[in-house]
Amino acid sequence: MSLSPLQKARYEYVPKLPAMLRNGITEIAVKEGSATASAADQEKIKALFPNTYGKPEITFEKGQNTSAAKKQVVGVILSGGQAPGGHNVVCGLYDALKATDKENVLIGFKGGPSGLIEDKYIVFDDEYIDQYRNTGGFDIIGSGRTKLETEEQFAIATEVCKKHGITAIVIIGGDDSNTNACVLAEYMAAHNTGVQVIGCPKTIDGDLKNEDIEISFGFDTATKTYSELIGNIERDCNSAKKYWHFIKVMGRSASHVALECALECQPNICLISEEVKAKKQSLSEIADYIADSVEKRAANGNNFGVVVIPEGVVEFVPEFSALISEINEILAGSKADAFNELPTWDEKYAFIEKGLSKESMAVFAILPQAIQQQLFLERDPHGNVQVSLIESEKLFAALVGDKMKARKEAGTYVGKYAAQTHFFGYEGRCAFPSNFDSDYCYSLGYNAFMLIQYGYNGYLSKVSNLSKPAEEWIAGGMPITKMMNIERRHGEDKPVIKKALVELDGKPFKYFEAHRDEWSVETAYVFPGAIQYYGPAEVCDLTTRTLALEQAE
Repeated sequence: MSLSPLQKARYEYVPKLPAMLRNGITEIAVKEGSATASAADQEKIKALFPNTYGKPEITFEKGQNTSAAKKQVVGVILSGGQAPGGHNVVCGLYDALKATDKENVLIGFKGGPSGLIEDKYIVFDDEYIDQYRNTGGFDIIGSGRTKLETEEQFAIATEVCKKHGITAIVIIGGDDSNTNACVLAEYMAAHNTGVQVIGCPKTIDGDLKNEDIEISFGFDTATKTYSELIGNIERDCNSAKKYWHFIKVMGRSASHVALECALECQPNICLISEEVKAKKQSLSEIADYIADSVEKRAANGNNFGVVVIPEGVVEFVPEFSALISEINEILAGSKADAFNELPTWDEKYAFIEKGLSKESMAVFAILPQAIQQQLFLERDPHGNVQVSLIESEKLFAALVGDKMKARKEAGTYVGKYAAQTHFFGYEGRCAFPSNFDSDYCYSLGYNAFMLIQYGYNGYLSKVSNLSKPAEEWIAGGMPITKMMNIERRHGEDKPVIKKALVELDGKPFKYFEAHRDEWSVETAYVFPGAIQYYGPAEVCDLTTRTLALEQAE
């Protein structure tokens, strides 16, 4: 395999650990806090997790290691979508395991949770691990989205663990993956398997966070990558002075990525899905909001601008959400086959018109034809519209175009409107991790092994105080049940980790809200540039603006 100069240099980077984890394995003691309770639905969650519920949070501190010495065989799984830094979690876990006992073994299950069920694995050694230090991606063992949720799966997993002598499993993933980790931990405890399950918080969307998990890994790198690209586009349109750029960024269920990019780059417009829902904004109202900026900037001679859009914003528009629900209904069961057999779009349109309410049809009618057709692309496994396939950046570019045409005809707009559209998604998922994510992920993995060594089960590896330098970070763990609540999924009540949305009364949004009117009219762009690895700490080791604002005293 050919290596780039940067890759060779990053191999040499030594991740920074919290001071406590630098003491050496023999000098790490554990301090237990008070009992915990779930985020909501306490009685229901307690009944579902009798063996793992209510456990204390723990913090590692300097002192004598009192854990029983035994050989550890640990399995590790990468689950869900990729996020920068996943490799370093595995590397940190491996280094801690080997520092404790050279005879300890780390097994990587290939292709996500299915690798555990199918017993597809690799036994890590120094040579193999060293190829992946401080690199992006999940290709060290691959990932997958198989859910571990059935008794049959748990029984098979138990047998695989027995076969390899596995004492613990570490699941690296987002909210769904760590929900699965929580359920698996309960099963292992209930059946006295002797297998511990530990989770690590991953998602570039930033929606796995709470008072304990300050940030999920990958968010820092992804938002810096997108911010670099957005800044480049801002500079380009400020140079050419002729395009409005509509940029969609990842974030299906929450707008953390869009908000962070807005704080970093100061685009003219940034939509926040949670605000759209709270204000019950329509597509037309959102388009008018953007059009106001277009008109005001044109009056100043600026026929260009930048709009940042969260991936899932259309789901937060009440009228659009209602439209999707009705479409799901009119295509339920065999009706989907009847629709797909119609030979022309005109016939399909008539079919749709008959099935939709007057209100939803009014929304459907204003959509560009390409977007209309995207609503009828291949359904997800549950028969629902795949909202992630909807090109919302093109939708709003077109809707704003219609608004500007109408305003020009009315004589209120005298500028020129031309749009360019972009989607920044995969560009950030496997980027080389920033120094922050390299350090944070390595610490999470190292810390995960300490939780294993002390016998904890159903815990999430926790590293906090993250707005401070790494040596001041605090290492420990929290029961995954603390994050759980009951949600209705596919007609059933399910225990799941509660997604963290952008808080409209939180400091990051309030800062954005206080400045966005100025940014919408002025050209106040900031150009973050490429992620910097080497140089002064004030450049290389900066945390996200979101975290800095949240932790500001």
